[in-house]
Amino acid sequence: MFMTRFIFITGGVVSSLGKGIASAALAALLQTRGYKIRLRKLDPYLNVDPGTMNPYQHGEVFITEDGAETDLDLGHYERFTDINTTREDNTTTGKIYSDVINRERRGDYLGTTVQVIPHITDAIKSTILANTEDFDFVIVEIGGTVGDIESLPFLESIRQLRNDLGMDRTLVMHLTLLPWIPSAGELKTKPTQHSVKELQNVGIQPQILLCRCDRPIPSAERQKIANFCNVKPEAVIAAQDIDTIYACPISYHTEGMDREILRYFRLPHVDPLNLSKWQNIVHALRYPKTEVTIAIVGKYTSLLDSYKSLHEALLHGGIAHKAKIHLEWIEAETLEKNPTQIHTLLSCAHGILVPGGFGERGIQGKMEAVRFARENNIPFLGICLGMQIAVIECARNLANIPEASSTEFDQTCEPLVGLMREWIHEDERLRRSENVQLGGTMRLGSYPAVLAEKSRVAKMYGTTTIRERHRHRYEVNIHYRSQLEKVGLIFSGLSPDGLLPEVVEYAHHPWFIAVQYHPELKSRPFAPHPLFAGFIGAALQQARPL
Repeated sequence: MFMTRFIFITGGVVSSLGKGIASAALAALLQTRGYKIRLRKLDPYLNVDPGTMNPYQHGEVFITEDGAETDLDLGHYERFTDINTTREDNTTTGKIYSDVINRERRGDYLGTTVQVIPHITDAIKSTILANTEDFDFVIVEIGGTVGDIESLPFLESIRQLRNDLGMDRTLVMHLTLLPWIPSAGELKTKPTQHSVKELQNVGIQPQILLCRCDRPIPSAERQKIANFCNVKPEAVIAAQDIDTIYACPISYHTEGMDREILRYFRLPHVDPLNLSKWQNIVHALRYPKTEVTIAIVGKYTSLLDSYKSLHEALLHGGIAHKAKIHLEWIEAETLEKNPTQIHTLLSCAHGILVPGGFGERGIQGKMEAVRFARENNIPFLGICLGMQIAVIECARNLANIPEASSTEFDQTCEPLVGLMREWIHEDERLRRSENVQLGGTMRLGSYPAVLAEKSRVAKMYGTTTIRERHRHRYEVNIHYRSQLEKVGLIFSGLSPDGLLPEVVEYAHHPWFIAVQYHPELKSRPFAPHPLFAGFIGAALQQARPL
């Protein structure tokens, strides 16, 4: 009889230990062994989704094919497994409570006092179990840190599910920290002991401990952790610091994580496991043949998690060419406030990238970066807002439309970029007004585009029909197309109805492409996105071999 097994991954001691990477790496290992995997993330915050959060607080918002605004860990899941996640694979405390309250208002609970147990926990359990019947393993990452009050309903739901499904179908893996104390000259196990005790206090006994550390765990400390935390010594797995996240599947397999999980579930664990795909990626990253410098002019550069998928996609582009990528993160406001530094900051770059963002801050700095790339024939890639800025820069400096702007920034008599009021999605006409609520109301998810034949972008893709993921509220005004094409900016990609610009490029520039969508969301280490592979390839024409 087919039986789906559930692995719950919790975290303790401190945040940012890497539960998302651990979940993704474990999924990759089980996938390599032939198992069918699904990954899910439960976030404890009260926002319904991260779509309205400041990137400085939460990092990037990852967009799924079906248009959900989700946690950035779903990006790791997709990059490690090449499985597209869906809106079902990320939920929050806010969404759970909102759904339960809506049901209460509808009268679904008439005569009943609505409580955390059972109503909230039942809703969480239903979310975890939904549409999992066809999978061998469902890996569920619990956001936050054990001991946080926000995580308690999720932990209680896991405790109940272990009883509902049985211990033979569920496993808890707890990610913790083993800090090295130089003055004592040893790894300290006490934080791990306290973290596991906190988990035990809510009725959960972990079966595997994944311990972040900067060195191997001595056998004495491993045995000590096992004794105090009620696990087997072989279930204490070292998660050592490593130079690239793409070495994690190899490292975790070497430490025995996947074998211990399969042993727990009484499943075969034949070795050796073929990890050549990951070994090839790691080899390309560690032993590059060339190097290239890319300048990224953004608005949230002080927290690089704001551009997590972008960072990874650029590395993937480097993998495609066996090139080491040096990233220079430049705050757009710096170029705005110190225009004399533009040449100093950008002239050393072999390629310039202007990513997406929201609001007016830093816009002039981004525009100067676009202009510098255009005038100095430096390969350029613009994404989302980066495309809108490229179009406005062309209008102002080439097409003699000095008032060209976006209605996102100000009221303008030349709305080169304006609020989208309606668009087509899957044969349905969607409409928005200026007064609509902000959450979840953008053009989100996968949309088709048609590329002009013989255009540079069509050559990159090798086709004229593509689908890419979007996240934006404003759109380039198609009515300015003829004026801009007269001065050399070609509209080389449009929506199928021809009304929404998707790609622009300069035909006589060495490599200048700007897109309305987010190509970084679909890039994989073993399948770099063609735009990033092409961009890095063009930048390498200006670089030097190692």
